[in-house]
Amino acid sequence: MAKLQITLVRSVIGRPETQRVTVKTLGLRKTNSSVVHNDTPAIRGMINKVSHLLSVTEIEG
Repeated sequence: MAKLQITLVRSVIGRPETQRVTVKTLGLRKTNSSVVHNDTPAIRGMINKVSHLLSVTEIEG
């Protein structure tokens, strides 16, 4: 199964509360922090919701 490395590249300051909660649920706290998640439909949905704040790269393995 592929994995995704997700990095928060823009701040959540001034963003709606739903976007802040989505970023927090992904496990991201500060700008330039990164997490690795399995590529699932739920994670893809969260990424699509806040894609303008994130950088996503696919990792094999």
